[in-house]
Amino acid sequence: MSGFSGVLQLTDLDDFITPSQECIKPVKIEKSSAGTGAKISIQEDGSYYQIEEDGHRQQLQKVEITLSDCLACSGCITSAETVLVTQQSQEELLRVLNENKKLRSDGNESEAKFIIISVSVQPLLSLAVRYNITPDEAAERLAGYFKHLGADMVVDMAVAENFALLETRKEFVRRYLSSTNDGVKNALPMLASSCPGWVCYAEKTHGNFILPFISVTKSPQQIMGSLVKDWVLKNLGVRSVYHVTVMPCYDKKLEAAREDFFDKAAESRDVDCVITAIEIEQMLQTSGIELHQVEKAMYSEPWKKDFDAISPSIKRHIGSGSGGYADHIFHYAAKELFAIEDHEIAYKNLRNPDFREVILEKDGKILLRFAIANGFRNIQNLVQKLKRGKCQYHYVEVMACPSGCLNGGAQVRPREDKTLKELTAQLEHVYESLPVEVPDESKVTQELYKTWLQGNESDKASSILHTNYHAVEKLNTALNIKW
Repeated sequence: MSGFSGVLQLTDLDDFITPSQECIKPVKIEKSSAGTGAKISIQEDGSYYQIEEDGHRQQLQKVEITLSDCLACSGCITSAETVLVTQQSQEELLRVLNENKKLRSDGNESEAKFIIISVSVQPLLSLAVRYNITPDEAAERLAGYFKHLGADMVVDMAVAENFALLETRKEFVRRYLSSTNDGVKNALPMLASSCPGWVCYAEKTHGNFILPFISVTKSPQQIMGSLVKDWVLKNLGVRSVYHVTVMPCYDKKLEAAREDFFDKAAESRDVDCVITAIEIEQMLQTSGIELHQVEKAMYSEPWKKDFDAISPSIKRHIGSGSGGYADHIFHYAAKELFAIEDHEIAYKNLRNPDFREVILEKDGKILLRFAIANGFRNIQNLVQKLKRGKCQYHYVEVMACPSGCLNGGAQVRPREDKTLKELTAQLEHVYESLPVEVPDESKVTQELYKTWLQGNESDKASSILHTNYHAVEKLNTALNIKW
């Protein structure tokens, strides 16, 4: 046991964790045995050759690092900006769109993919503020831009966000009752799982200790992936779907690349490509156009029978700009567990504005204690509390980015006349001005839940909406030694 006082706090932590020298992918290269004096020659095309003393030339294999390698490597925790992702780039998206256009122009419609773009609210607001237009107009212009490039449908991710909230609150109540009735170890606190940066950090750094605390409900992105590849593919009657999500965070590319979200039977990922707000800005700049100059287009609702196009109406959930998990679950748990309705949520800042808590209290007794922890400094302090057995929370909304998803690492950067803090405050103001989406009152969400999940086998909801996490063991090789 540690001899340090419980008063000791981690204060010299940073919100950016750099790659380490342990980021290694061993590659076995078959080559002929040779004595000394071999040289490496780099050709004009970038290929490498080993030249022996006798003049014999052997081409060497290039090492390629994929997202799957990064997820399986225990060497580092890194912001995904530093990872070159071939399958998760604007270049790959444009390649697929152009290839599709050519197939259709050549009369090969049956070989073309049906391309669906799912748009989340945070990058949409980032683009709206960047181009000084309303969120609804930004949605219409973005739909027009993607359809001009060749997309077949552009859809709102609100239905997947609703599913994530509904399933997460049910999971919390189950854990709470199991913990109080059966004394199940590690049932609480339940920690949010929608942030892939946080999940990746937990898997690689704290492994099996922290994973039992993390919610098993999929993130909205992956629920949307399941919805598109399962429901939409079957009901549209198309041959294959290429699914793209627009997200505020580069780490969502890592999430989409997880083996857990790959259908081996169909040989397809739930999300084929993730594109971000800052990448869309770059695509527009390369094209020499501004978003507000793009012709407007409609959103689609492919889960409706008539597939009618609709005018976008962007909404938010109560609570944080990261999806409002803490607020939604708090209200639901207060009602379901203690028959307390419409309790006012008033957060109290703790060490900093990115670590705040809210308490449900009755007759001097604390019934629920929830928190929001944004940024790795707060996350690491939270983990230390868990390890010391000093964490009193029932639920924590955990996000890797300071200020949450509205300040995601792939959001459009501020202009020269504005600081990042000012831009984040503006995004939060725009978010709070949106009309509120209530999952229980959404007819689309309720009807789709019944027809898609409850209408099938009883465990369909669990298999579709839940996932698993995996501790990544450290590799003890000589190459990992730090001097």
